[in-house]
Amino acid sequence: MPARKVELPVVVPPELAAGLARIRSEQQVPDGFPADVTAAAERAAAAPRLPTLDRTDLELVTIDPAGSRDLDQALHIARAEDGFVVSYAIADVAAFVTAGDPVDQEAHRRGMTLYAPDHRTPLHPPALSEGAASLLPDQVRPALLWTLRLDAGGQMTDAEVVRALVRSREQLDYPGVQAEIDSGSARESLALLRVVGRWREQRERERGGVSLQIPEQEVVPAEDGWRLEFRAPLPVEGWNAQISLLTGMAAAHLMLYGQIGILRTMPPADAGSLRRLRQTAKALHIAWPAELDYPEFVRRLDPHVAAEAAMLNACTTLFRGAGYQAFSGSVPEDAEHSALAIDYAHCTAPLRRLVDRYAGEVCLALCSGTPVPEWVTRALDALPAEMAAAGHRASAYERAVIDLVEVGLLAGRIGEVFPATVIEVDRSRQRGVVMLAAPAVEAKVVGPDLPLGHEVSVRLATASFEAGAVTFELATAKP
Repeated sequence: MPARKVELPVVVPPELAAGLARIRSEQQVPDGFPADVTAAAERAAAAPRLPTLDRTDLELVTIDPAGSRDLDQALHIARAEDGFVVSYAIADVAAFVTAGDPVDQEAHRRGMTLYAPDHRTPLHPPALSEGAASLLPDQVRPALLWTLRLDAGGQMTDAEVVRALVRSREQLDYPGVQAEIDSGSARESLALLRVVGRWREQRERERGGVSLQIPEQEVVPAEDGWRLEFRAPLPVEGWNAQISLLTGMAAAHLMLYGQIGILRTMPPADAGSLRRLRQTAKALHIAWPAELDYPEFVRRLDPHVAAEAAMLNACTTLFRGAGYQAFSGSVPEDAEHSALAIDYAHCTAPLRRLVDRYAGEVCLALCSGTPVPEWVTRALDALPAEMAAAGHRASAYERAVIDLVEVGLLAGRIGEVFPATVIEVDRSRQRGVVMLAAPAVEAKVVGPDLPLGHEVSVRLATASFEAGAVTFELATAKP
Protein backbone atom coordinates (compact mmCIF):
# COMPACT_ATOMS: atom_id res chain seq x y z
CA MET A 1 0.00 0.00 0.00
CA PRO A 2 1.26 3.55 -0.74
CA ALA A 3 2.48 5.65 2.20
CA ARG A 4 -0.42 7.01 4.20
CA LYS A 5 -1.12 10.68 3.56
CA VAL A 6 -3.00 13.00 5.88
CA GLU A 7 -5.97 15.08 4.80
CA LEU A 8 -4.78 18.67 4.44
CA PRO A 9 -6.81 21.65 5.71
CA VAL A 10 -6.38 23.91 2.67
CA VAL A 11 -8.70 25.76 0.32
CA VAL A 12 -8.99 23.94 -3.00
CA PRO A 13 -8.75 26.22 -6.06
CA PRO A 14 -11.88 25.95 -8.27
CA GLU A 15 -10.06 24.36 -11.23
CA LEU A 16 -8.58 21.70 -8.99
CA ALA A 17 -11.90 21.12 -7.24
CA ALA A 18 -13.58 20.48 -10.58
CA GLY A 19 -10.76 18.18 -11.65
CA LEU A 20 -10.91 16.23 -8.39
CA ALA A 21 -14.66 15.79 -8.79
CA ARG A 22 -14.10 14.46 -12.32
CA ILE A 23 -11.41 12.03 -11.14
CA ARG A 24 -13.61 10.72 -8.32
CA SER A 25 -16.46 10.20 -10.73
CA GLU A 26 -14.25 8.40 -13.27
CA GLN A 27 -12.62 6.23 -10.59
CA GLN A 28 -15.99 5.58 -8.88
CA VAL A 29 -14.66 6.82 -5.55
CA PRO A 30 -17.47 6.69 -2.95
CA ASP A 31 -18.77 9.97 -1.56
CA GLY A 32 -19.51 9.34 2.10
CA PHE A 33 -21.25 6.27 3.49
CA PRO A 34 -24.86 5.14 3.02
CA ALA A 35 -27.08 5.94 6.00
CA ASP A 36 -27.50 2.29 7.00
CA VAL A 37 -23.73 1.79 7.05
CA THR A 38 -23.17 4.85 9.21
CA ALA A 39 -25.92 3.79 11.60
CA ALA A 40 -24.51 0.26 11.86
CA ALA A 41 -21.02 1.63 12.57
CA GLU A 42 -22.34 3.89 15.32
CA ARG A 43 -24.18 0.96 16.94
CA ALA A 44 -21.04 -1.17 16.74
CA ALA A 45 -18.90 1.59 18.22
CA ALA A 46 -21.18 1.65 21.25
CA ALA A 47 -21.17 -2.12 21.80
CA PRO A 48 -17.87 -3.81 20.83
CA ARG A 49 -17.07 -7.43 21.65
CA LEU A 50 -14.36 -7.01 24.28
CA PRO A 51 -11.75 -9.64 25.23
CA THR A 52 -11.17 -10.69 28.82
CA LEU A 53 -7.37 -10.44 28.69
CA ASP A 54 -6.19 -7.05 29.97
CA ARG A 55 -2.78 -5.86 28.73
CA THR A 56 -3.24 -2.17 29.41
CA ASP A 57 -0.04 -2.45 31.46
CA LEU A 58 2.01 -2.40 28.26
CA GLU A 59 3.41 1.08 27.57
CA LEU A 60 2.46 1.12 23.90
CA VAL A 61 2.79 4.11 21.59
CA THR A 62 1.68 4.76 18.04
CA ILE A 63 3.99 6.22 15.36
CA ASP A 64 2.21 7.70 12.34
CA PRO A 65 2.16 10.75 10.09
CA ALA A 66 1.23 13.85 12.08
CA GLY A 67 -2.52 14.36 12.33
CA SER A 68 -3.49 10.76 11.62
CA ARG A 69 -6.64 9.45 13.26
CA ASP A 70 -6.89 5.93 11.79
CA LEU A 71 -4.26 4.32 14.02
CA ASP A 72 -3.82 0.63 13.27
CA GLN A 73 -0.68 -0.24 15.24
CA ALA A 74 0.83 0.45 18.65
CA LEU A 75 4.34 -0.65 19.61
CA HIS A 76 6.46 -1.56 22.60
CA ILE A 77 9.94 -3.15 22.57
CA ALA A 78 11.79 -4.48 25.59
CA ARG A 79 15.03 -6.30 26.16
CA ALA A 80 14.85 -9.96 27.12
CA GLU A 81 17.48 -12.21 28.64
CA ASP A 82 18.42 -13.60 25.23
CA GLY A 83 17.30 -10.79 22.90
CA PHE A 84 14.17 -8.69 22.51
CA VAL A 85 10.40 -8.88 22.94
CA VAL A 86 8.30 -6.87 20.51
CA SER A 87 4.68 -6.23 21.53
CA TYR A 88 2.65 -5.06 18.56
CA ALA A 89 -1.02 -4.24 19.01
CA ILE A 90 -3.23 -4.20 15.91
CA ALA A 91 -6.69 -2.61 15.88
CA ASP A 92 -9.35 -5.32 16.29
CA VAL A 93 -11.86 -4.44 13.56
CA ALA A 94 -13.71 -7.75 14.03
CA ALA A 95 -14.60 -6.64 17.57
CA PHE A 96 -16.94 -4.15 15.90
CA VAL A 97 -17.74 -5.50 12.41
CA THR A 98 -19.83 -8.64 11.91
CA ALA A 99 -19.62 -10.65 8.70
CA GLY A 100 -22.49 -9.70 6.41
CA ASP A 101 -23.51 -6.55 8.27
CA PRO A 102 -23.75 -3.23 6.40
CA VAL A 103 -20.26 -2.11 7.47
CA ASP A 104 -18.74 -5.40 6.31
CA GLN A 105 -20.52 -5.33 2.96
CA GLU A 106 -19.41 -1.75 2.31
CA ALA A 107 -15.82 -2.63 3.26
CA HIS A 108 -15.83 -5.41 0.69
CA ARG A 109 -17.02 -2.95 -1.95
CA ARG A 110 -14.19 -0.51 -1.09
CA GLY A 111 -11.28 -2.83 -0.31
CA MET A 112 -8.99 -0.14 1.09
CA THR A 113 -8.80 3.49 2.17
CA LEU A 114 -8.16 6.01 -0.62
CA TYR A 115 -6.13 9.19 -0.09
CA ALA A 116 -6.16 12.59 -1.76
CA PRO A 117 -4.76 15.87 -0.39
CA ASP A 118 -8.21 17.35 0.18
CA HIS A 119 -10.09 14.25 1.27
CA ARG A 120 -9.71 10.76 2.69
CA THR A 121 -12.12 8.02 1.57
CA PRO A 122 -11.95 5.53 4.44
CA LEU A 123 -12.55 1.80 4.32
CA HIS A 124 -14.76 2.02 7.43
CA PRO A 125 -16.98 4.85 8.70
CA PRO A 126 -15.14 7.41 10.87
CA ALA A 127 -17.09 6.30 13.95
CA LEU A 128 -14.89 3.19 13.81
CA SER A 129 -11.79 4.05 11.75
CA GLU A 130 -11.12 7.36 13.51
CA GLY A 131 -12.97 6.61 16.73
CA ALA A 132 -13.89 3.45 18.59
CA ALA A 133 -11.60 1.02 16.73
CA SER A 134 -8.59 3.35 16.35
CA LEU A 135 -5.72 2.96 18.84
CA LEU A 136 -5.97 6.57 19.97
CA PRO A 137 -3.94 7.64 23.01
CA ASP A 138 -5.29 7.12 26.52
CA GLN A 139 -8.20 5.01 25.28
CA VAL A 140 -8.77 1.37 26.20
CA ARG A 141 -9.22 -0.56 22.97
CA PRO A 142 -9.67 -4.18 21.87
CA ALA A 143 -6.66 -5.31 19.85
CA LEU A 144 -4.88 -8.26 18.31
CA LEU A 145 -1.74 -8.31 20.41
CA TRP A 146 1.28 -9.90 18.76
CA THR A 147 4.20 -10.99 20.93
CA LEU A 148 7.31 -11.45 18.79
CA ARG A 149 10.45 -12.83 20.42
CA LEU A 150 13.80 -12.17 18.78
CA ASP A 151 17.31 -13.33 19.56
CA ALA A 152 20.20 -10.94 20.15
CA GLY A 153 20.72 -10.60 16.39
CA GLY A 154 17.13 -9.76 15.57
CA GLN A 155 16.16 -13.21 14.29
CA MET A 156 12.58 -14.17 15.22
CA THR A 157 12.41 -17.22 17.48
CA ASP A 158 8.72 -17.27 18.45
CA ALA A 159 5.46 -15.49 17.70
CA GLU A 160 1.91 -15.58 18.97
CA VAL A 161 -1.19 -13.41 18.77
CA VAL A 162 -4.11 -13.09 21.19
CA ARG A 163 -7.04 -10.78 21.72
CA ALA A 164 -6.44 -8.27 24.49
CA LEU A 165 -7.42 -4.88 25.84
CA VAL A 166 -4.63 -2.32 25.33
CA ARG A 167 -4.07 1.40 25.92
CA SER A 168 -1.69 3.52 23.88
CA ARG A 169 0.19 6.01 26.04
CA GLU A 170 1.02 8.55 23.34
CA GLN A 171 0.51 9.35 19.66
CA LEU A 172 3.91 10.08 18.11
CA ASP A 173 4.95 11.14 14.61
CA TYR A 174 8.02 10.21 12.58
CA PRO A 175 9.99 13.49 12.80
CA GLY A 176 9.46 13.66 16.55
CA VAL A 177 10.59 10.07 17.12
CA GLN A 178 13.60 10.56 14.84
CA ALA A 179 14.61 13.67 16.78
CA GLU A 180 14.19 11.88 20.10
CA ILE A 181 16.36 8.98 18.94
CA ASP A 182 19.01 11.20 17.37
CA SER A 183 19.31 13.33 20.51
CA GLY A 184 20.08 10.30 22.65
CA SER A 185 17.13 11.07 24.92
CA ALA A 186 14.77 8.41 23.59
CA ARG A 187 12.82 6.27 26.02
CA GLU A 188 14.03 2.65 26.03
CA SER A 189 11.33 1.29 23.73
CA LEU A 190 12.12 3.85 21.02
CA ALA A 191 15.86 3.44 21.45
CA LEU A 192 15.33 -0.29 20.92
CA LEU A 193 13.28 0.43 17.79
CA ARG A 194 16.51 1.63 16.18
CA VAL A 195 18.43 -1.40 17.47
CA VAL A 196 15.85 -3.95 16.36
CA GLY A 197 15.10 -2.08 13.13
CA ARG A 198 18.75 -2.15 12.13
CA TRP A 199 19.04 -5.83 12.99
CA ARG A 200 15.99 -6.57 10.87
CA GLU A 201 17.47 -4.58 7.97
CA GLN A 202 20.60 -6.71 8.32
CA ARG A 203 18.52 -9.89 8.26
CA GLU A 204 16.81 -8.57 5.11
CA ARG A 205 20.17 -8.07 3.43
CA GLU A 206 21.29 -11.57 4.37
CA ARG A 207 18.25 -13.29 2.87
CA GLY A 208 18.47 -11.20 -0.33
CA GLY A 209 15.50 -8.91 0.23
CA VAL A 210 15.55 -5.37 -1.06
CA SER A 211 13.76 -2.09 -0.41
CA LEU A 212 13.94 0.69 -3.00
CA GLN A 213 14.69 4.06 -1.36
CA ILE A 214 12.98 6.21 -3.98
CA PRO A 215 11.90 9.70 -2.87
CA GLU A 216 8.10 9.87 -2.69
CA GLN A 217 6.18 12.53 -4.56
CA GLU A 218 3.81 14.11 -2.04
CA VAL A 219 1.25 16.88 -2.01
CA VAL A 220 1.76 19.30 0.90
CA PRO A 221 -0.17 22.43 1.98
CA ALA A 222 1.03 25.88 1.03
CA GLU A 223 -0.25 29.41 1.66
CA ASP A 224 -1.75 29.63 -1.82
CA GLY A 225 -3.06 26.06 -2.01
CA TRP A 226 -0.85 23.02 -2.62
CA ARG A 227 2.68 22.25 -3.66
CA LEU A 228 4.59 19.07 -4.52
CA GLU A 229 7.71 17.74 -2.84
CA PHE A 230 9.97 14.74 -3.28
CA ARG A 231 10.43 13.40 0.25
CA ALA A 232 13.02 10.84 1.26
CA PRO A 233 11.81 8.65 4.15
CA LEU A 234 13.40 9.09 7.56
CA PRO A 235 15.42 6.19 9.00
CA VAL A 236 12.78 5.66 11.71
CA GLU A 237 10.18 5.02 9.02
CA GLY A 238 12.29 2.15 7.76
CA TRP A 239 12.79 0.76 11.28
CA ASN A 240 9.07 1.03 12.00
CA ALA A 241 8.28 -0.66 8.69
CA GLN A 242 10.56 -3.53 9.69
CA ILE A 243 8.33 -4.24 12.70
CA SER A 244 5.28 -4.39 10.45
CA LEU A 245 7.15 -6.65 8.01
CA LEU A 246 8.26 -8.86 10.90
CA THR A 247 4.64 -9.28 11.97
CA GLY A 248 3.59 -10.09 8.41
CA MET A 249 6.29 -12.74 8.20
CA ALA A 250 5.13 -14.26 11.49
CA ALA A 251 1.56 -14.33 10.18
CA ALA A 252 2.65 -16.02 6.95
CA HIS A 253 4.61 -18.65 8.89
CA LEU A 254 1.58 -19.43 11.07
CA MET A 255 -0.76 -19.69 8.09
CA LEU A 256 1.58 -21.89 6.08
CA TYR A 257 2.06 -24.16 9.10
CA GLY A 258 -1.71 -24.34 9.56
CA GLN A 259 -2.28 -24.74 5.80
CA ILE A 260 -4.92 -22.02 5.65
CA GLY A 261 -4.82 -18.30 5.06
CA ILE A 262 -3.98 -15.61 2.54
CA LEU A 263 -0.48 -14.42 1.60
CA ARG A 264 0.90 -11.33 -0.11
CA THR A 265 2.98 -12.69 -2.99
CA MET A 266 5.27 -11.42 -5.73
CA PRO A 267 6.78 -13.56 -8.50
CA PRO A 268 10.55 -13.64 -8.94
CA ALA A 269 12.22 -11.46 -11.53
CA ASP A 270 13.04 -13.16 -14.82
CA ALA A 271 16.53 -13.31 -16.28
CA GLY A 272 15.58 -11.05 -19.17
CA SER A 273 14.53 -8.24 -16.83
CA LEU A 274 17.83 -8.48 -14.98
CA ARG A 275 19.75 -8.32 -18.27
CA ARG A 276 17.84 -5.19 -19.26
CA LEU A 277 18.63 -3.60 -15.90
CA ARG A 278 22.32 -4.29 -16.37
CA GLN A 279 22.11 -2.67 -19.81
CA THR A 280 20.44 0.36 -18.22
CA ALA A 281 23.24 0.61 -15.65
CA LYS A 282 25.78 0.47 -18.48
CA ALA A 283 23.95 3.25 -20.35
CA LEU A 284 23.98 5.36 -17.20
CA HIS A 285 27.70 4.69 -16.65
CA ILE A 286 27.00 3.07 -13.27
CA ALA A 287 29.39 0.27 -12.35
CA TRP A 288 27.65 -3.06 -11.70
CA PRO A 289 30.33 -5.73 -11.26
CA ALA A 290 29.29 -9.21 -12.39
CA GLU A 291 29.85 -10.62 -8.92
CA LEU A 292 27.60 -8.02 -7.24
CA ASP A 293 24.05 -9.31 -6.81
CA TYR A 294 20.99 -7.15 -7.43
CA PRO A 295 20.01 -6.39 -3.79
CA GLU A 296 23.51 -5.20 -2.87
CA PHE A 297 23.75 -3.16 -6.09
CA VAL A 298 20.47 -1.37 -5.26
CA ARG A 299 21.63 -0.55 -1.73
CA ARG A 300 24.63 1.31 -3.14
CA LEU A 301 22.49 3.67 -5.25
CA ASP A 302 22.06 7.24 -4.06
CA PRO A 303 18.67 8.76 -5.00
CA HIS A 304 20.20 12.25 -4.76
CA VAL A 305 22.51 11.57 -7.74
CA ALA A 306 20.70 12.10 -11.05
CA ALA A 307 21.91 8.98 -12.86
CA GLU A 308 21.39 6.79 -9.80
CA ALA A 309 17.87 8.16 -9.26
CA ALA A 310 17.11 7.13 -12.84
CA MET A 311 18.57 3.70 -12.09
CA LEU A 312 16.38 3.33 -9.01
CA ASN A 313 13.36 4.24 -11.10
CA ALA A 314 14.31 1.54 -13.61
CA CYS A 315 14.62 -0.98 -10.77
CA THR A 316 10.91 -0.60 -10.01
CA THR A 317 10.21 -2.65 -13.15
CA LEU A 318 12.09 -5.71 -11.90
CA PHE A 319 9.53 -6.99 -9.40
CA ARG A 320 5.99 -6.71 -10.68
CA GLY A 321 2.84 -8.72 -10.32
CA ALA A 322 2.31 -8.45 -6.56
CA GLY A 323 -0.94 -10.05 -5.49
CA TYR A 324 -2.64 -12.25 -2.93
CA GLN A 325 -2.92 -16.03 -2.75
CA ALA A 326 -5.58 -17.71 -0.63
CA PHE A 327 -5.23 -21.35 0.35
CA SER A 328 -6.87 -24.00 2.53
CA GLY A 329 -5.92 -27.61 3.14
CA SER A 330 -2.53 -27.45 1.47
CA VAL A 331 0.52 -25.20 1.11
CA PRO A 332 0.58 -23.11 -2.08
CA GLU A 333 3.48 -23.29 -4.51
CA ASP A 334 5.45 -20.14 -5.38
CA ALA A 335 4.00 -18.29 -2.40
CA GLU A 336 7.10 -16.23 -1.61
CA HIS A 337 7.25 -12.46 -1.84
CA SER A 338 10.34 -12.23 -4.01
CA ALA A 339 11.25 -8.62 -3.16
CA LEU A 340 11.27 -9.51 0.54
CA ALA A 341 12.80 -12.93 -0.19
CA ILE A 342 10.48 -14.59 2.34
CA ASP A 343 6.84 -15.57 2.86
CA TYR A 344 4.73 -12.61 3.93
CA ALA A 345 1.14 -11.59 4.71
CA HIS A 346 -0.68 -8.29 5.13
CA CYS A 347 -2.06 -8.21 8.67
CA THR A 348 -1.10 -4.89 10.33
CA ALA A 349 -3.49 -2.33 8.76
CA PRO A 350 -7.07 -3.64 9.18
CA LEU A 351 -8.56 -0.16 9.52
CA ARG A 352 -7.27 0.72 6.05
CA ARG A 353 -7.07 -2.61 4.17
CA LEU A 354 -9.76 -5.29 4.06
CA VAL A 355 -7.57 -8.39 3.79
CA ASP A 356 -5.75 -7.70 7.07
CA ARG A 357 -8.86 -8.43 9.14
CA TYR A 358 -9.07 -11.92 7.65
CA ALA A 359 -5.38 -12.71 8.04
CA GLY A 360 -5.56 -11.66 11.68
CA GLU A 361 -8.53 -13.93 12.37
CA VAL A 362 -6.78 -16.93 10.81
CA CYS A 363 -3.69 -16.36 12.96
CA LEU A 364 -5.78 -15.96 16.13
CA ALA A 365 -7.48 -19.28 15.49
CA LEU A 366 -4.22 -21.09 14.73
CA CYS A 367 -2.56 -19.74 17.88
CA SER A 368 -5.52 -20.70 20.09
CA GLY A 369 -5.98 -24.13 18.53
CA THR A 370 -9.57 -23.38 17.51
CA PRO A 371 -11.17 -23.70 14.06
CA VAL A 372 -10.87 -20.74 11.74
CA PRO A 373 -14.28 -18.99 11.79
CA GLU A 374 -16.59 -20.02 8.99
CA TRP A 375 -17.13 -16.40 7.94
CA VAL A 376 -13.40 -16.19 7.27
CA THR A 377 -13.06 -19.42 5.28
CA ARG A 378 -16.14 -18.50 3.24
CA ALA A 379 -14.54 -15.21 2.15
CA LEU A 380 -10.95 -16.33 1.46
CA ASP A 381 -11.29 -17.39 -2.17
CA ALA A 382 -12.77 -14.08 -3.29
CA LEU A 383 -10.33 -11.84 -1.41
CA PRO A 384 -7.45 -11.89 -3.93
CA ALA A 385 -9.67 -10.54 -6.72
CA GLU A 386 -11.32 -8.00 -4.40
CA MET A 387 -7.95 -6.69 -3.24
CA ALA A 388 -6.54 -6.60 -6.77
CA ALA A 389 -9.45 -4.44 -7.93
CA ALA A 390 -9.09 -2.14 -4.92
CA GLY A 391 -5.33 -1.83 -5.43
CA HIS A 392 -5.71 -0.91 -9.09
CA ARG A 393 -8.27 1.76 -8.24
CA ALA A 394 -6.10 3.20 -5.45
CA SER A 395 -3.03 3.42 -7.69
CA ALA A 396 -4.95 5.02 -10.55
CA TYR A 397 -6.67 7.46 -8.21
CA GLU A 398 -3.51 8.63 -6.43
CA ARG A 399 -1.61 9.02 -9.71
CA ALA A 400 -4.47 10.97 -11.29
CA VAL A 401 -4.66 13.31 -8.29
CA ILE A 402 -0.92 14.04 -8.38
CA ASP A 403 -1.10 14.59 -12.15
CA LEU A 404 -3.89 17.11 -11.58
CA VAL A 405 -1.91 18.96 -8.91
CA GLU A 406 0.99 19.18 -11.37
CA VAL A 407 -1.38 20.85 -13.83
CA GLY A 408 -2.43 23.32 -11.14
CA LEU A 409 1.16 24.24 -10.42
CA LEU A 410 2.16 24.68 -14.06
CA ALA A 411 -0.99 25.82 -15.87
CA GLY A 412 0.22 29.41 -16.28
CA ARG A 413 3.76 28.54 -17.36
CA ILE A 414 3.37 27.11 -20.88
CA GLY A 415 6.56 27.64 -22.85
CA GLU A 416 8.84 28.00 -19.82
CA VAL A 417 12.05 25.96 -19.70
CA PHE A 418 12.96 23.89 -16.63
CA PRO A 419 16.02 21.85 -15.62
CA ALA A 420 15.12 18.16 -15.29
CA THR A 421 16.51 14.63 -15.19
CA VAL A 422 15.44 11.94 -17.64
CA ILE A 423 14.45 8.96 -15.48
CA GLU A 424 12.72 6.76 -18.04
CA VAL A 425 13.02 6.28 -21.81
CA ASP A 426 11.04 3.99 -24.08
CA ARG A 427 12.76 1.84 -26.66
CA SER A 428 12.32 4.34 -29.46
CA ARG A 429 14.08 7.01 -27.31
CA GLN A 430 11.54 9.52 -28.61
CA ARG A 431 9.53 9.72 -25.41
CA GLY A 432 10.05 9.14 -21.72
CA VAL A 433 9.64 10.59 -18.23
CA VAL A 434 11.48 13.49 -16.59
CA MET A 435 11.80 14.51 -12.96
CA LEU A 436 11.86 18.22 -12.09
CA ALA A 437 13.26 19.38 -8.78
CA ALA A 438 11.23 22.61 -8.57
CA PRO A 439 8.35 22.14 -8.74
CA ALA A 440 8.61 18.45 -7.76
CA VAL A 441 7.03 17.01 -10.88
CA GLU A 442 7.32 13.73 -12.77
CA ALA A 443 5.85 13.99 -16.26
CA LYS A 444 6.02 12.74 -19.83
CA VAL A 445 8.55 14.23 -22.22
CA VAL A 446 9.02 13.93 -25.98
CA GLY A 447 12.14 14.61 -27.98
CA PRO A 448 14.83 12.98 -30.11
CA ASP A 449 17.44 10.72 -28.47
CA LEU A 450 16.43 11.31 -24.85
CA PRO A 451 19.53 10.72 -22.70
CA LEU A 452 18.55 8.43 -19.82
CA GLY A 453 19.89 9.58 -16.46
CA HIS A 454 21.15 12.91 -17.81
CA GLU A 455 20.22 16.42 -16.81
CA VAL A 456 18.36 18.21 -19.60
CA SER A 457 16.36 21.36 -20.22
CA VAL A 458 12.69 20.76 -21.01
CA ARG A 459 9.99 23.13 -22.19
CA LEU A 460 6.46 22.88 -20.81
CA ALA A 461 4.27 22.01 -23.81
CA THR A 462 0.84 21.36 -22.27
CA ALA A 463 -0.88 21.67 -18.91
CA SER A 464 -4.52 20.70 -19.26
CA PHE A 465 -7.09 20.50 -16.46
CA GLU A 466 -9.38 18.62 -18.85
CA ALA A 467 -6.76 15.96 -19.63
CA GLY A 468 -5.41 16.09 -16.08
CA ALA A 469 -1.78 15.97 -17.17
CA VAL A 470 1.26 18.00 -18.20
CA THR A 471 3.74 17.20 -20.95
CA PHE A 472 7.19 18.53 -21.76
CA GLU A 473 9.37 18.60 -24.83
CA LEU A 474 13.13 18.37 -24.87
CA ALA A 475 14.76 21.80 -25.19
CA THR A 476 18.46 21.05 -24.83
CA ALA A 477 20.50 18.22 -23.34
CA LYS A 478 23.36 19.14 -21.04
CA PRO A 479 26.70 17.54 -21.95
